[in-house]
Amino acid sequence: MSDRFEFIDAECATSATNTEGTPPVAKMCDWLEVSRSGFYEWRSRPLSATGRRREDLKLLITKSFEDSDGTYGYRRVHADLTAWGVACGAELVRDLMRELDLQACQPRPWRHSLTENDGRPGPIPDLVNRDFTADAPGRKMVGSGSRRESHPPAPTEPCVTVSRYTALVTLLPRWCGTDASARTSPGIAA
Repeated sequence: MSDRFEFIDAECATSATNTEGTPPVAKMCDWLEVSRSGFYEWRSRPLSATGRRREDLKLLITKSFEDSDGTYGYRRVHADLTAWGVACGAELVRDLMRELDLQACQPRPWRHSLTENDGRPGPIPDLVNRDFTADAPGRKMVGSGSRRESHPPAPTEPCVTVSRYTALVTLLPRWCGTDASARTSPGIAA
């Protein structure tokens, strides 16, 4: 019954601001099958203890929500109320927040970015002091696994082959001869 009275009261509140097209209270009471005297008695009735408690809780919920800059949901607001010594259930807090139209705005989590914000790439530091130089071909073996690539060397430089599958960088001799004996060097088979 009280929900019908609340509807009529809400319509009366809108009719105070907009007088066009709003039916009178007597007509609305007839349509909803309630008595006019019952509506006016309900309207003049003092607020019940439950209603007063809900209004007090609304004030505390609004304070907790505003203190959090609008980021707390009903669970955290309920935790605040519990910490303040106010006994209430989480679902009651949820219902009251819906009545107050308080919706938590959750900020996006901070994510680490590997690029600079200005768009320019920075220098990549050599943290493990990688040294790929060798005094002679076939003397230094270095681990890698990043890509498979062949670098065409100069005629006097060694050839570098990077293999993804074996994860080794092998320094191979590069000789200018045409026969097999000219392409081999001591200690490395062709």
